[in-house]
Amino acid sequence: MWNSDKQQNGVITSSTNSNSSSTTTTQNNGNGSATTRNPPKQLGMTSAISLAGPRPEDIQKSEELRKTLEPYKVFESEEELNHRMEILAKLNTLVKQWVKDVSIAKNMPEAAAQKLGGKIYTFGSYRLGVHHKGADIDALCVAPRNIERSDYFTSFFELMKKQPEVTECRAVEEAFVPVIKMNFDGIEIDLLFARLSLKEIPDDFDLRDDNLLKNLDPRSVRSLNGCRVTDEILSLVPNIENFRLALRSIKLWAKKHGIYSNSLGYFGGVTWAMLVARTCQLYPNATASTLVHKFFLVFSRWKWPHPVLLKHPDNVNLRFPVWDPRVNASDRYHLMPIITPAYPQQNSTFNVSESTKKVILMEFNRGMTTTDEIMLGRASWDRLFEAPSFFYRYRHFIVLLVNSQTADDHLEWCGLVESKIRLLIGNLERNQHISLAHVNPKCFDHKKGSGNSSSNNNNNNSNNNNSCSQNSSGNEDDKSQTSSVGGANSSAGSVGGVSQQSSSSASSTLSTSPFCSMWFIGLEFERTENLNVDLTENIQNFTEHVIQHGVNIKMLKEGMSIEARHVKRKQLSQYLDGDFLKRERKSMDSHNSFNNAIIANRKRLSSELLQKDGSNGSSSKRSRVSESNEENSNASSDAGGATTPTTPTSSQQTPPTFNNASNTIKQPTSATATPMVEDHSDNSNSGSAAALSGGGNGSAAAPAASAAAAAATASTQPATEVACS
Repeated sequence: MWNSDKQQNGVITSSTNSNSSSTTTTQNNGNGSATTRNPPKQLGMTSAISLAGPRPEDIQKSEELRKTLEPYKVFESEEELNHRMEILAKLNTLVKQWVKDVSIAKNMPEAAAQKLGGKIYTFGSYRLGVHHKGADIDALCVAPRNIERSDYFTSFFELMKKQPEVTECRAVEEAFVPVIKMNFDGIEIDLLFARLSLKEIPDDFDLRDDNLLKNLDPRSVRSLNGCRVTDEILSLVPNIENFRLALRSIKLWAKKHGIYSNSLGYFGGVTWAMLVARTCQLYPNATASTLVHKFFLVFSRWKWPHPVLLKHPDNVNLRFPVWDPRVNASDRYHLMPIITPAYPQQNSTFNVSESTKKVILMEFNRGMTTTDEIMLGRASWDRLFEAPSFFYRYRHFIVLLVNSQTADDHLEWCGLVESKIRLLIGNLERNQHISLAHVNPKCFDHKKGSGNSSSNNNNNNSNNNNSCSQNSSGNEDDKSQTSSVGGANSSAGSVGGVSQQSSSSASSTLSTSPFCSMWFIGLEFERTENLNVDLTENIQNFTEHVIQHGVNIKMLKEGMSIEARHVKRKQLSQYLDGDFLKRERKSMDSHNSFNNAIIANRKRLSSELLQKDGSNGSSSKRSRVSESNEENSNASSDAGGATTPTTPTSSQQTPPTFNNASNTIKQPTSATATPMVEDHSDNSNSGSAAALSGGGNGSAAAPAASAAAAAATASTQPATEVACS
């Protein structure tokens, strides 16, 4: 059976890793000599920061974390897990039978064809044991050398479509990693294919052997990479159970905060897994709650673009391209390299842009501040998973409207547009006046017949105006999993280039498009007097590229369209449901109150410390704080000890005004009544002593001196307020 080796296939989450570290101790045997235990096995590029075991309060925090995760449906029941195993077992049987039938059809004796084998391997979140309810399964079909890729996308594809349990079966043969997508008895499955240079595929075959890649075509190597990377990750963490709970938490946090999307330039699932695995290597005996806290400490201080590596790169030379900035000039420009542990090593974050990097770092800092409060007992874990508002962070947006006539066409068209949005972000970043182009990874679907309508456009929107005004905000994702759009009437006028139609025009054009989806991009501008921004060329180049690509791959059909519009915050009600916007506003208000309470607590701690300090005591405490900070810097040397960039406050930025007559954006020469936005400049210091003080991993409380030191730094930061229309 495919799942006879549960450890290899990663189906059961109750297994543990034998690589757990043990503390080195020295004991006197009574004769003056000492016996020393073997030192713990080092996992990763450097030694661990702390080998201390968990304290009772750390275990309690981890249990609280687990209970907090339960309402978010990140755990599957035993029944649901068994259902997945049954589906994979059926699929594995079908693969073996298919390999046999194809081989016989190619004049191979039946006895020999019976021995060929073939196997289904899993990878991704299911293989790691961190999949949530309703999640899809990433799988790989491995076949022997007599089976061609063309066989897979013909006879096997037809075989799957004939199965009564299979629906929505479609092949994507020309993709960078070719795949067959299907719904098998209620479970979505993405099934890749790899043809090995082997006569037979035994059931206990291990894909981690680098020699398997010899003489393989690049598509098979790319298909194998997912399984090989996932297996390496599991072999490189000291405690799988703690790793899994921490990873579930971080993935949920990333999704809630809108930074979970590889195609849009954020981090994908394998990237988050590697970052959590690196944290586990640095704190091998820490519980899940401590790992989550240390995760934010390590990566909010990481010295990017210093790469994150789980192990030393394998010395393999099979002539496949690997990530190596010493050899490849293009690799030197990667902003946040996180390198896969299996050969051929690749950077999993090559899509990251300057804007998405800023957004990710701001969220790391925000997570550091929040987990500090949780570990100090001043907040619950629910606070970490509250998604602050995206739509109240900016005053101006670009909205991309994607329209199609049928459901199947819309699925393909939206997939293409989404894969290209990062190119638009790159175009916007090259504009000297734009400091941040923050794309919300959530796709908002217009619901037919709901209030107002989303807009349709024609493909030749290159003549539309494309320019916007500023907001001085940061980034956040909405809390809802799925939000319908209550309407999308366009505002009158145009903004230096971004199309803005009248309400009647928008309604009339939308009525011809039964399927409409939208992406929103928040814009933040540099502070410049008399600012005039024209984004016509940026938008036009993007839309023309997407349409031309759709033509080249023969996807573009009648009724498919893409349009970019400028939208002010006060006009969002024409595109988004009013109740959803109210929830967004409440979320921002709650977030502001939480941040203000943090600042107030730190001011209070700083004041109390100053009052208690005597002339001698003050100097000694400052010395201890200095030593603690120095130790933190040394202990986290693997992270580079870097301070993270911060976003300017609205007091440093002045929003421009829009002149309807000239369709340009003008920057006021003086700031009057400028709303304040979130400032994270204190986050790089918050909780640093609590996180690493004394080299331990306990995080339930921080020394008073350390907390006060952080408070002294943070007390100078302004309170968080939100810009309002």
